[in-house]
Amino acid sequence: MAERVQKILAQWGIASRRRAEEMIVAGRVRRNGKIVQLGEKADPEKDHLEIDGKKIEPANRPKRLYILVNKPIGVVSTCKDPQNRPTVIDLLPDSLASETGLHPVGRLDINTTGALLLTNDGQLTLTLTHPRYHLPKTYRVWLDGAIDRLALQRWREGILLGGKKTLPAQVEILKQTDQKTLLEVILVEGRNRQIRSVAEELGYHVLKLHRSAIGRIQLNSGNNSPLPLGDYRFLTLDELKYLKNQIN
Repeated sequence: MAERVQKILAQWGIASRRRAEEMIVAGRVRRNGKIVQLGEKADPEKDHLEIDGKKIEPANRPKRLYILVNKPIGVVSTCKDPQNRPTVIDLLPDSLASETGLHPVGRLDINTTGALLLTNDGQLTLTLTHPRYHLPKTYRVWLDGAIDRLALQRWREGILLGGKKTLPAQVEILKQTDQKTLLEVILVEGRNRQIRSVAEELGYHVLKLHRSAIGRIQLNSGNNSPLPLGDYRFLTLDELKYLKNQIN
């Protein structure tokens, strides 16, 4: 069955779909000896696909990798950055960063820290980032000022952002003074800069934002100690099974 070449490359774990599109535009991908144009389709059962002159197929694709990183501030959630800012791929050793097809599943903005998944399993990425799958994500949110009950209730019930109401969220106060509030926020949707935008709409400024968990996947290392900022670890078999159960 014919599919767009960038989708095939993503499903095979060669690259993220966006990165695959960049490779196609750069003329690095060929189908049956001819340079592929963006949007062109191929039949993976019949067509001969190459990148930089090297044949690619499911049998020789990179080993499936599933990694959790603790993203620091100042690092962008992409594979490459046109402004030459550090990326999440730069947090990995060369043995993982090169020719493995690893890419982030979703994004954290440059000023947000915390849990971010990396994988070269294109199908898993496509599924986890689809709007119909509501994988909960847990955040620690530091606000400037003491949040009032009405604002807290509005956040929990959902507010209008860009003409569309946000889904209900779990929002709990962990600490509060007259100057600051620390919240735990659990979201099941992932709009761009959603927490910062909701806080701003309610009249509060986010001082610090940290994602502490993706579903049941916690930011800890193998011995349950915190995963250091800028560090990474491989998902456990139980975590991988949990992820796949969420989408089946």
